[in-house]
Amino acid sequence: MFERSGIYYLYDQPTDMRKSFHTLGAIVVSNMGLVLQSGAGFVFINRRKTHLKMLRWEGDGFSLYFKRLEQGTFEHLCGLDNYSLSYEKLLLIMHGIKTKKIKRRKRFSLGKPG
Repeated sequence: MFERSGIYYLYDQPTDMRKSFHTLGAIVVSNMGLVLQSGAGFVFINRRKTHLKMLRWEGDGFSLYFKRLEQGTFEHLCGLDNYSLSYEKLLLIMHGIKTKKIKRRKRFSLGKPG
């Protein structure tokens, strides 16, 4: 379900975790203005920041990932550009690491051929 090359979006409002496929999908389309069947993962966190759901189109249907913390909270980021969330930041949130002061160190990468 979590792919390094995948695209993820975090809804910036607290979400009722009783919502399932249809209502979470409606939030993606109407509130976020995004395409539901794009293959991206759409992440939702509840008000207490103890529950997380991710909705994703798998090509032939939707999957819904759900995580409930027994202790602690998730970091719920606000003010993201277009709700966009990197795979790395999603993993940090899932593991309870604060992302506010994390600084990426410079790394070598091959430029795009062109």
